[in-house]
Amino acid sequence: MKALDLIIIFGYLIGIVAFGTWFGRKQQTTKDYFLGDRSVPWWAVAFSIVATETSTITFISVPGIAFARGGNFQFLQLVFGYLLGRIVISLLFIPSYFRGDLLTVYQLLDRRFGGKIKMLAASLFVVMRNIADGIRLLLTAIVLAAVYVSFQPTANVEVITIASIILIGVAMLVFTYFGGMEAVIWVEVVQLGIYIAGAIAAMVVLINSIDGGFSGANQLAFQFGKFNLFDFSLDLTKTYTFWSGLLGGCFLTMSTHGTDQYIVQRYLCTDRPRRAIIALLTSGGIVLTQFIGFLFIGVLLFAFYHPFTDTGYASAASTAFPFTGGDRVFPDFITQHLPTGLSGLVVAAIFAAAMSSSLNAIAATAVNDLYKPFKPDRDDKHYLKVSHILTLVWGIVQIGVALVARHSAGSALSQALSIASLINGPVLGVFLVGTFLRRVSQPPALIGMITSIAAMLYVFLFTRLAWTWYVLLGSLITFVVAWLASFAFSPAPISMQDELAPAAATED
Repeated sequence: MKALDLIIIFGYLIGIVAFGTWFGRKQQTTKDYFLGDRSVPWWAVAFSIVATETSTITFISVPGIAFARGGNFQFLQLVFGYLLGRIVISLLFIPSYFRGDLLTVYQLLDRRFGGKIKMLAASLFVVMRNIADGIRLLLTAIVLAAVYVSFQPTANVEVITIASIILIGVAMLVFTYFGGMEAVIWVEVVQLGIYIAGAIAAMVVLINSIDGGFSGANQLAFQFGKFNLFDFSLDLTKTYTFWSGLLGGCFLTMSTHGTDQYIVQRYLCTDRPRRAIIALLTSGGIVLTQFIGFLFIGVLLFAFYHPFTDTGYASAASTAFPFTGGDRVFPDFITQHLPTGLSGLVVAAIFAAAMSSSLNAIAATAVNDLYKPFKPDRDDKHYLKVSHILTLVWGIVQIGVALVARHSAGSALSQALSIASLINGPVLGVFLVGTFLRRVSQPPALIGMITSIAAMLYVFLFTRLAWTWYVLLGSLITFVVAWLASFAFSPAPISMQDELAPAAATED
């Protein structure tokens, strides 16, 4: 990597800070700050959803899945579940979000069950999202530190990593603090363009570097089974099967895109349910195309580094295969083989994939679901001021999480991210309870959620169940336990029973 690459990378960081500050001129109310005054076009929301669910892991690890020994396209089975989940959300949840003047998805739980369920779900979101995005910040900072060390090999890696955490954390904090949700969405639109451009650039260079080009890579891919797509195994310990992908991926998306403020807040930035639905379904098509593209980059990398004949590939020890884990292969190609300028663009693309800020969504949840119930009579200017303060606080918290997490082993980081995903099932489950079990009131719903959280911790710690089943199982436990417990309690008041019932989307 050369000086031009470093200029591109830091130019990107400076650009997003300036972008957010410019948007800050428009933020006059909490509705402006959290929802962009509901005036964001549906296509920008669609691009923002894609950018939000794309991370550094997507950019680096998905190519590694297809590249690795025995790797193929079976990851797409999970993406098919993502598409099915989007259809269910469009029919089941989105119409309800536009009944009333919602600022957070958890306000629906308050209307349906009461304040305790809302505060539990909101608190879980705030805690787990800060942990997950603090670790995400660390992973991004490690990339920036590695880039800097490539220029200054004698630099102290520990010090550079700390400085990178602070630099990137402050950049995200500034554009979110000043610009609000509308700035976050438009920055994510730009980020999507950057990392798609970076991926395409890498793909073009790879094709031109492979003997036989595109057709040569495809021939090798078919020869080694890289395009194998379906696995109909019923083994619940296998991560990517047709059943775990379609069913597990569907429930995972219903949770992350249907009941999580991080994504739902983007729907609420449009002015009507139909546009939110179009944005969500459009994002699904883009995500499918994106994952096919990243997997194909893995195929191209396999052809670029291809060291074996058929017999040698089948019999080679794992240590003989380059980049055994898969994750190292794309970063190595970026830093060692891309031309000057393109290398900087692709590293900036990795930052773009990693820097989707959750700070505004966390602040919206903290203010509206955890602060307002105790200070209900203040004016909107007060809540806007508190929103800015909490955005600052959560930004500092995420920087702190990243600084602490750098002392943890890699496995500990993976476990922290996995534990964060365990709350998705219980939260989705309570939304499904509110939608389909009219008689269930707040006490049995709480019992269902708490039981599910405990059960999923046991599953995570003591079983080999593939993580793709976690959300389905967690939501099922919540649903069944809440239904059984409901017979020991009085039914929910009639006035609350239909708050989560599906409703026809209207233009109003």
